[in-house]
Amino acid sequence: MGLKVCKFGGTSLASAGQFRKVADIVLSDAERKIVVVSAPGKRSKSDTKVTDMLIAYAEAAISGTGAEEARRAIEDRFADIVRELDLPEDELNTIIALLRSRGEGNRNDRARFIDSIKALGEEFSARLLAAYLRKEGHDFIYVDPKDAGLILSDEPGNAQVLAESYELLKPLADSPHRIVFPGFYGYAKNGNLVAFPRGGSDITGAILAAAVGADVYENFTDVDNVFAADPRVVERPAAIHEMTYAEMRELSYAGFSVLHDEALQPAFNAKIPVHIRNTNNPDSRGTLISLERHNQEMPVVGVAGSADFCTIFLSKYLMNREKGFGRRLLQIIEDAGLSYEHTPSGIDHISVILKESAFTPEAEDRVLKRIRDELQPDKLFVRRGIALIMIVGDGMSQQIGIAKRATAALADSGVNLEMINQGASENSIMFGIRGTDLNKAIVALHNEFFQS
Repeated sequence: MGLKVCKFGGTSLASAGQFRKVADIVLSDAERKIVVVSAPGKRSKSDTKVTDMLIAYAEAAISGTGAEEARRAIEDRFADIVRELDLPEDELNTIIALLRSRGEGNRNDRARFIDSIKALGEEFSARLLAAYLRKEGHDFIYVDPKDAGLILSDEPGNAQVLAESYELLKPLADSPHRIVFPGFYGYAKNGNLVAFPRGGSDITGAILAAAVGADVYENFTDVDNVFAADPRVVERPAAIHEMTYAEMRELSYAGFSVLHDEALQPAFNAKIPVHIRNTNNPDSRGTLISLERHNQEMPVVGVAGSADFCTIFLSKYLMNREKGFGRRLLQIIEDAGLSYEHTPSGIDHISVILKESAFTPEAEDRVLKRIRDELQPDKLFVRRGIALIMIVGDGMSQQIGIAKRATAALADSGVNLEMINQGASENSIMFGIRGTDLNKAIVALHNEFFQS
């Protein structure tokens, strides 16, 4: 028999009804041995995610104002789930006791305290799902990340898995029980609870899949599949049923929000396919992410973009003859505590593309002064309000005229190109455009490659 690790996101666990759906999905396949869960999400558009409620509770505890009210709202949310699932009252009492004891913890280290509180959402989801499955007569246990050996770097809110975790977690594959495991957090070697960055439950699921050598990592969310473009921008975007890790990585970087790009790394390293599926429509085909895709008919699998970029442009006659020019330029960027995204260049000019939100006016003044003093450019300026948009597809390298079709589609829509860049792998082409044209450009490219 094979082994599957499946992860359920916040919308999949937003209410008691959703808990029942998750239980039905898990029980429908005996190979789903390890279940990873997020904290309950929104039950409706106007609702609040439990993680946000927990952060508000932590902030209130730190400030000393409103903590009791914030805590009661969380207790009431879980009381509804416990009551509707007809679980023993002891389950709710455990939740209330943990919530109150964590809230009285050490608040001197703000980031660490907030991690300890917001991780309770995943812990409570895991405890309640395991309790419900047991109540229904099935052999499931809750497993705590500390007991299992999920060891992370001691970086609150930005923890990274340590290599030794994989060997420590490996015995979960041989457990006589099926397992419910909380996502999003683990423990440092010194015993501190630490959380992953955003998308943390996806990361937990991928780590466990890699550790136990799963046949597939199923990631259940609230959409039938990955779409070729953002449904909030493009009406009825095309569905993607197969894609490679590399394609998903490129699209995640460019703005796709279905799966956090860091979450793919453990599965990619272990060559484990990731299957994105819908909790509310489990019979849908979903999207399979693996090393290779079989359908090469579509050269482009997706279009994505983001508007949070700016460009430092400089030119200098005979720049290419000046040894170390690029290194010195990037050193100035690094010394300012900035990371660069791309550096398109010509013989006598170079652009450095940065995240605009990180390039504050103060940082701009410092960086430009050093560039002028140390590199003496002939021309130097910053252009803000830039968007980067990408078309991605492993099949692009096999077809002639992809760039021509893309640039023609943008031109026909009145979108002016600031930059064009194609990587050596030829599985993506990036365009720099005005931020105000982003949505128009996404629609134009989607229509060109998926509606024609």
